[in-house]
Order: sequence, then structure tokens, then C-alpha cells
Amino acid sequence: MFFINIFDSHAHYDDPAFDSDRDILLEQIFSEDICNVINVGCNIESSRRSVALSRKYPQIFAAVGVHPQEILKEPEGFIDVLESLCKKEKKIVAIGEIGLDYHYDDAPPADLQKEAFEMQLTLAKNLGLPVIIHSRDATRDTLVLLKKHKPAGVVHCFSGSLETANEILNLGMYIGLGGTVTFKNAKNQPAVAQSIPIDRLLLETDAPYMAPVPFRGKRCDSSLIKYTAAKICELRNIPLEELLHNTKINAERLFLRV
Repeated sequence: MFFINIFDSHAHYDDPAFDSDRDILLEQIFSEDICNVINVGCNIESSRRSVALSRKYPQIFAAVGVHPQEILKEPEGFIDVLESLCKKEKKIVAIGEIGLDYHYDDAPPADLQKEAFEMQLTLAKNLGLPVIIHSRDATRDTLVLLKKHKPAGVVHCFSGSLETANEILNLGMYIGLGGTVTFKNAKNQPAVAQSIPIDRLLLETDAPYMAPVPFRGKRCDSSLIKYTAAKICELRNIPLEELLHNTKINAERLFLRV
């Protein structure tokens, strides 16, 4: 089945996994059923690469930010660099991905993560931009800071409980769901996908990561988002066209202000 209205709200096409065929792949997906992609930065360098992709492809918009796992690798003045990029580049539509990640033993100290997160939340507010939130094993602290700053934005690749999802929705934010909703060991995502209002849902791939079943473990790209969408439609008992139409409108409302 052919669609032309799929909006991938979170991908990383600047990743080295695409170095061998990036332009060929992007030309292909944009000639088929992907209308737009938000290419999301994880550090200063990848943020600059995201901007470069947005310049090259009309369908790509950029998010710039420093991921919590990357904060110790960036200079103290990284906020100034991000601010300068945002003021210069019209196709930067969000600050991200930013947030908290306490999963790994060698993760940056929590206090430093929270400081960098708050700095970027403040930057987004000052610039009038939404945020793209990464939260892993850090739900409580993430919610505390989101409630404090009340940003517009999305919690991407959401894996929390329905209760946590409702707290995020109560803040006026969106929930991003990707390939993990198709995994057999998905714990919370099916209930979230089934229950949250359709006008607060975004589809994403996190390409090249998190490919949906039956491509789990392989390189992900935006053409596979249909498998995630199909699973969500199965859970919600709605037509695929309805989900794709609504999630496109949601992404345009959040990122493109239309």
C-alpha cells in the first residue's frame, strides 16, 4: 500500500551507519511515502550535520542538542554554540535530543546531567522552540524538571508506564512511539499506544536504531515506520490511514507550527 503522508519525527541520518548510501536512501524514501523527517542531533558535531542535511533536503528539518551521554565531551560553552546555530538556521525546529540517562554505570553524574538538561530547556524556552526528550531509567528526575520548566515538546521512544504517559500529557506534551512497540518483550508501550489520545501521538524510527519487527536488529530507516504504525493500528483498532494522517498533523503542529 502506498502513502505519501508519513512524518518521521525522530531519526539520525547523519549517523555513520548511513555513510555508504545516505543520499540514495533519502532520495528513495522521499520519492515514496515519507513526507518529512526531523533529524535529531546528539552533540554539537551531529547537530551541525543535522543542519547540513536540512539544507540539502527540503523534507528534512533539524533538531540540535546535546544528549545526556555526551555532555562531558562538549566544551563549557556548548549552549552558546547551540543558540548561535538556532539563530542562524531557519530549519532548526527543536532542541534535542536532551534529557537524562542513568542506565549505564559510566554515565555522567546525575547532577551534571540535570544541569545540562535545564540549560537546554531554558534555551528552548528563550528561543520559543519545542524540545525532544530522552529519558532512560530517570523518570522521576525527568518529570520533576519537565514540571518545573513546562516545555512544549515530545518524550521520544517512550517506554514508561501509562501513568507516566498521563503525567507527560497533562503537561501538554506529546508521546513518541517507535519500533519497540512491536517487540515481543515490550512491557508498557502497547498499553500506551492503545490508550493515549491520537492527537498527542507521534511516530518515529530513531533510525538507524530500534528497527521494528520483522526487521529487529537490522539498520532502521523511515520506510520501516509503517510496521510500527500497523502495530499501533492493530492495538487501537483503527485504519492505518487515520493514524498516519493524525500523526502527521501532530508533528506539523509541534515542529512546523502549521
